[in-house]
Amino acid sequence: MTEQRAVRADFDSASIVVYQAYSASIAEPALAAQRFVAPFSFGRMTWIKPSFLWLMHRSNWARKPGQERILAVRISRHAWDGVLARAVPTTSDPDRLAAAEVHVQWDPERSLRGAALNHYSIQIGVGRTLVREFAEEWVVGITDMTPTVRRVADLVRGGRAAQARPLMPPERDYPVPKATARRLGMD
Repeated sequence: MTEQRAVRADFDSASIVVYQAYSASIAEPALAAQRFVAPFSFGRMTWIKPSFLWLMHRSNWARKPGQERILAVRISRHAWDGVLARAVPTTSDPDRLAAAEVHVQWDPERSLRGAALNHYSIQIGVGRTLVREFAEEWVVGITDMTPTVRRVADLVRGGRAAQARPLMPPERDYPVPKATARRLGMD
C-alpha cells in the first residue's frame, strides 16, 4: 500500500535528486558550471521536487514557456535532511509560514499519463535566505533530462507507455525521520 504522503525520490547514500524546469538561458550556464549561476535568480524562492512525474505534469513535459529544459539536480542528503528539518507546511499559521526559510507543499502525485493519483508528492520551497547556499553548496551535480523527457513524452503520446516506463528515473520511499515526518503531516 502506498503511503498517502511520502517523499519518493531517486537517491543513494550521499545524495538525492530533485527536478526543476528552466529556460535554456538558465539551464545552459547551470549545466556548464554544474551549479546554479547567473542568470539564475538568487533573490527569490526556488521550488525543488523529487517527483519526476509531478514536474512533468507541472512543466507539461518541458513544453511550457520558460520550462523547456528539465534538470535533475543532485544535492547532498545532508542538505536535503536539513531542509526537511526546517520546512514548514504551507497549510501552517500564516505568520509561522511567513517567517519560515523553507516551505513544504503536498500535491497529488501524477501517473505517466498525467492523471492525479490518490497519494501526494512533496515540493520544497527553498527561501531567499537559503537560495545561494542551495545553488552554490548543496548541488553536487546537474544532469540535463530534456532528451529523456522528450523521448518519454513521445512514447506516451504514441500510446507506448510500456516502452516509456523503463526510461523513468527510479524512485523509492526516502527515509524521513519520524519527528520530521510528523511535523510535515506524513503520519
